[in-house]
Amino acid sequence: MINKVNYVVSPAEHQARIDLAACYRLVAHFGMSDLIYNHITARVPDSAEELILINPYGLMYNEVTASNLITINLDGDVIYNPNSDFGINQAGYVIHSAVHRARENVSCVIHTHTRAGMAVSAMECGLLPITQTAMRFHGIPYHDYESVAIDLDEQSRLVADLGDQTAMILRNHGLLTVGPSIAQAFNTLYWLEMACKAQVDALSSGVKLTMPPDEVIHKTHHLYQPHVRRPFGEMEWPAMLRIVEKLDPTYKN
Repeated sequence: MINKVNYVVSPAEHQARIDLAACYRLVAHFGMSDLIYNHITARVPDSAEELILINPYGLMYNEVTASNLITINLDGDVIYNPNSDFGINQAGYVIHSAVHRARENVSCVIHTHTRAGMAVSAMECGLLPITQTAMRFHGIPYHDYESVAIDLDEQSRLVADLGDQTAMILRNHGLLTVGPSIAQAFNTLYWLEMACKAQVDALSSGVKLTMPPDEVIHKTHHLYQPHVRRPFGEMEWPAMLRIVEKLDPTYKN
């Protein structure tokens, strides 16, 4: 148990902080970060109040550690900030708090502005089921762009568009994934990003694309549902942590 400036961190929160810091490092490692922007948030486990962990606004993703994450409530009030030099990005908080408030089963929310994600978000066709990876997201919802996400009024529309799904494309904006764990949310993001990259590559070739039959697309989508074979991300997470450990073990600090 850690005690800093009279803020007591339970063992469960300490582990959540380590996993969230690792997730930030992984997103940076796989080229899905956007300078100091965007967020990955995680719900604080075993908390009497609904609290989430968020990155300090001003740090690169590869600078995030378990101890410098900021604790806020769903109204955006800072509960614990270990470094007064950094605050939180209110614009990003609007998206994350909306999902955490609406979906109690969501422990982690990831939002990115990747090159491929933004490209597909601007395509009228959206994400096409042209690869096995993309078929995992068949029927993915979309949220129309309403400018920089600073208006609380947008929250209701955003969560309505997301529904009970684990991924959504924000039109002309980027990608959003959620999960019951940090591991599952990251895995969903990684696969969604790969699907977008493959689509951009395929369309840029200029050749005619093949499309699998509808029954094959639906079968493949079904096989990637967490209740069918396994919740993707959990088995992979120890391997992901080994990557971060080799890159820089200070994420745990």
